[in-house]
Amino acid sequence: MLVACELILEELAKYLETFLIESNAHWLRLHFVRIHQESFKNDKLLKLQDWCNDILVKYPNKIFESENFTSVQENSLVSLIKRDDLQMEEVKIWNYIIKWGIAQNPDLSSNPEDWSNENFLALKSTLKNCLPLIRYFQMSSDDIYGHIQPYKKILEKNLWDDLVKRHMLSNRPISSVVPSSRVILTQELPHRSKKPFSNVINEDHAAEIASWIDKKTDTYSMTNNPYEFKLLLRGSRDGFTRDSFWNLCNKQKNLVIVIKVKDTDEILGGYNPVGWDKAFIGRKSCKESFTFSLKNGVVQTSILSRVISAEDTIICRDNCGPAFRGSLYMYNSNRNDRCYCYNNTSYYEKLIREKSTYDNFLSFFSVEEYEIFQIHEKDM
Repeated sequence: MLVACELILEELAKYLETFLIESNAHWLRLHFVRIHQESFKNDKLLKLQDWCNDILVKYPNKIFESENFTSVQENSLVSLIKRDDLQMEEVKIWNYIIKWGIAQNPDLSSNPEDWSNENFLALKSTLKNCLPLIRYFQMSSDDIYGHIQPYKKILEKNLWDDLVKRHMLSNRPISSVVPSSRVILTQELPHRSKKPFSNVINEDHAAEIASWIDKKTDTYSMTNNPYEFKLLLRGSRDGFTRDSFWNLCNKQKNLVIVIKVKDTDEILGGYNPVGWDKAFIGRKSCKESFTFSLKNGVVQTSILSRVISAEDTIICRDNCGPAFRGSLYMYNSNRNDRCYCYNNTSYYEKLIREKSTYDNFLSFFSVEEYEIFQIHEKDM
């Protein structure tokens, strides 16, 4: 498609755009960052640009909170903030625009109190296509004085005067053009149920686990966690027996198990992308699995224990529940509310419990609650 554009084969490029959007949307989502970047490098890929923006207006943190936000092209930023349906508070849009503008001027300090008039003019020039698209009159007085006022020199004088006038004397006429307000599509925004999705972990925990799955150096926030945690099993609901585990989780893949240890603040668990198979008696190899302990209460630091050797790291036995070789086991009986960790770092790199809890290589504990989730990429 990009080659077709370069060769000025516009009809072919348009056909390929339509084909990708209509028939390969899943592939586009998997490569969203790359698609977004490339589409805005070419002014002929308008359908792909619109497709990207249709997603970003609903999930703006995908771009504003991305690691590469300050290197986003100006035309992609402008096309997004001009949308009436961008689902973000106006003051946050302003703050991100300022952040982007400062990044384009490396000589600017982060504190506008230190700037000269030339510094303000440089930022104003950089943001000349963005500033008219901010809906200033949608902001509160606190936002105006807390976030806009430090940068008022990059605004047209009559605009700043009108903002002050509107918030002090709302009935006075103003000369500035007031853009239409953004439409907040609350029914289409992702929402959190009042009922927690888990009895063991919270959304911060889920975001941390997601970051480990994707091997991110920075932890996902709750708002940009790319995975949905679909509950397959809950001990208090479905039973703690091995039979309930096999009935509900047999042959399922991409599983996260979380365990609330009785009488402590510990939350232990593991990730198994290849799944457990009741008919497969033995060990599976998996280089992407890991076990962990999550920070919680008095537990101040999470522990991530990745696979050392991919061979035989997942144990499948019909007489017990889920097991990570050398690390975390559901007890070898018909009840999974007794578990143990194994003091063996030949398979997973770290112990996930305090060393003092181990006696003769094993650290036994009782389970207050445990859950198994299957992770899915969120629809965008």
